[in-house]
Amino acid sequence: MKKQLLCAFVALLSLMAKTAFGQFSRPISVGAGAGVALNFTDLANVEPKFAFYGEADYLITPYLSVGLRGEKGTLAGNGYDSKFKNRYFAGNINGKIRIGQFMGHPDNYSYYTLEANTLSRILSNIYVGAGAGLVKNRINRTTSSFYKDYLENNGGELSTDLGEIHFVVPLNIGVDIPFGRTLYGPQWAININYQHTLTTNDNLDGIKNKSNDQYGFVSLGVKYALFNRK
Repeated sequence: MKKQLLCAFVALLSLMAKTAFGQFSRPISVGAGAGVALNFTDLANVEPKFAFYGEADYLITPYLSVGLRGEKGTLAGNGYDSKFKNRYFAGNINGKIRIGQFMGHPDNYSYYTLEANTLSRILSNIYVGAGAGLVKNRINRTTSSFYKDYLENNGGELSTDLGEIHFVVPLNIGVDIPFGRTLYGPQWAININYQHTLTTNDNLDGIKNKSNDQYGFVSLGVKYALFNRK
């Protein structure tokens, strides 16, 4: 089953690459997708879990955007005869910049999407980004007496707040692969993204130790562009 899914995913990417055009020339895009959330916490044995997201972006240029993103998922891990599960909610405001911003493309962007070669179109859509937001925990935790004693003897503790809200910094890397053709450029895109979220509180797993927790989110989604630039 996993091999079949992998083959289908590769085939989809190949199709998108053949029909890809530059990033949206339209000013607004909305999107949604799903993937796998990975915890990087004190209980370091990772249990990949499902997560999904929705987002909206304003494109200052076809390659520079600011946006809002919300996500819901589960983080889970185990170790030291202990385990946790965190059904979290998160939201952030973020900015992304794409390589195309530095490639000297012409002002007539719709014309560029018709003339550029496939490699240039794909490279133009690779981006990095960063943002700021909040995460709301909903933690269930089972901790062995052995690990509890270890924490107490090494400056750590079990958190008493399993539902707190705290500040996070999401970092993104990914690629948008627009496809289809209209007078104003493509209107749909496939998005492949990895988001690595840094927290300011060591409490994604209900255990407070020496380092702040982090988590990753690998996702596949779709975007739809709205309106036309004047």
